[in-house]
Amino acid sequence: VQLQASGGGLVQTGGSLRVSCAATGRQSFATDTVAWFRQAPGKEREFVAADFRSYGRRYYADSVKGRFTISRDNARSMMSLQMNSLKPEDTAVYYCAASRTVIMSSMTLVSSYDAWGQGTQVTVSS
Repeated sequence: VQLQASGGGLVQTGGSLRVSCAATGRQSFATDTVAWFRQAPGKEREFVAADFRSYGRRYYADSVKGRFTISRDNARSMMSLQMNSLKPEDTAVYYCAASRTVIMSSMTLVSSYDAWGQGTQVTVSS
């Protein structure tokens, strides 16, 4: 079972990037909760966005609300994070994650997810 993230890069303030994640060998993907986290240097990994079990319920950290959009394509076992109006403080390694069992009240916790991608670097220059 693997999650493979891609699509990071360098962008100027105000620009846009899309990061994606492909799930292989994960039969439960269509009913998983999928999420994006990020980790900046010297900081703990933090929640960015989640799509709860394909119920159409999407949740965002306050710091990205209105700028980032999480999406998923269950037929292709893929998830994406569209990031607009990027700021230097969005600079981090972005990780995709999936969980079969997480409950809504625990969606923001790193420990709730049983599968992780390898991370992709997003750098926003000022």
